[in-house]
Amino acid sequence: MDIVNYFSIHHAQLLYLIAGVSFILELSVLGMSGPLLFFAIACVKTGVLVHIGWISGWESELFTVAVLTALLSVLLWKPFKNYQNSGGGLDTSSDMIGKQVPSVDEITLADGHIRYSGINWNAKLDGDTNDEVIEANTQCIITAVEGNTMLVKRI
Repeated sequence: MDIVNYFSIHHAQLLYLIAGVSFILELSVLGMSGPLLFFAIACVKTGVLVHIGWISGWESELFTVAVLTALLSVLLWKPFKNYQNSGGGLDTSSDMIGKQVPSVDEITLADGHIRYSGINWNAKLDGDTNDEVIEANTQCIITAVEGNTMLVKRI
């Protein structure tokens, strides 16, 4: 039996295969941005429904995948994006935390620069500080790392 005949008879397995390919593409190419994730989940759910015999026929299977994808997208989009944007908190593993460094220019809650190891780094004030600004050429201490930005306080 060739593969085309196999999948024309075993619709649930084809849906599982499509879901697997969609998951792989979502993880490797799209970086968990969402669109194929909901489609893949809908394919798995539809495959289960086909497997247990609740639905049959290509038309009803495609309709079920479409409806489930739409429902999952509407219900899970916001929680999924909130989860993605929650981050993991501040990076406390950097060996730069605790280092005393000079400010290159004025540092505010929004931006600024420090100099560390011969390189100018993006910096901004730590939210726990009482300062509104750190002037240029002032000694600071790195308290946390947020992406490629150092959070600093005046010493």
